[in-house]
Amino acid sequence: MDVLTKQVDAVLRRQVRRSAHLLVGLSGGIDSVVLLHVLARDLQWPVDRLSAVHVNHQLSPHATHWAAFCGRLCRKLGVPLQTANVDVARGNSTEAAARAARYGVFAATGAKLVVLAHNRDDQAETVLLQLLRGAGPQGLAAMPELKAATRGAPAVLRPLLDVPRMDIAAYARAHRLKWMEDESNRDRAYLRNFLRHDILPAL
Repeated sequence: MDVLTKQVDAVLRRQVRRSAHLLVGLSGGIDSVVLLHVLARDLQWPVDRLSAVHVNHQLSPHATHWAAFCGRLCRKLGVPLQTANVDVARGNSTEAAARAARYGVFAATGAKLVVLAHNRDDQAETVLLQLLRGAGPQGLAAMPELKAATRGAPAVLRPLLDVPRMDIAAYARAHRLKWMEDESNRDRAYLRNFLRHDILPAL
């Protein structure tokens, strides 16, 4: 068991029971692909208690290709997949609107626990975003490893939250995994991308 798999295993042992059903948010990007592979192949989470959900935000001309890729990946891993198309309003807060639509889908599945692939670099970006927005202590605490369920929303677990992006990339290369690249991740018009590509490397 490699280091990344051990980290995910430790989080699961700490936060959930083996009998829990894990619904993985699968975008098709490298982070969620690695997380699903770790759960299905390395940790061999029981097949009747592991599934995935892909949300098509319909914002990219490549969105249907991402959905098709997720379907092929899940068939290969033997993981049931749900897909949902959502309409996202474009504007000054497209990212926030997409996130709200995505979490709406998670809630609509009826799942008790959704597993997401946010990593340590995502956490750093989130803290900086909150800082720039003038958030107080609660905002600067950023994303928790486990967010408890609320009325109408499932619990959210992030097993990769203490794993740096470079370790995820190394795992993907070692296992010869394929993934989809979202071209919007290079668009510095989004503040998160500006922080990711220009500010955090300098820091």
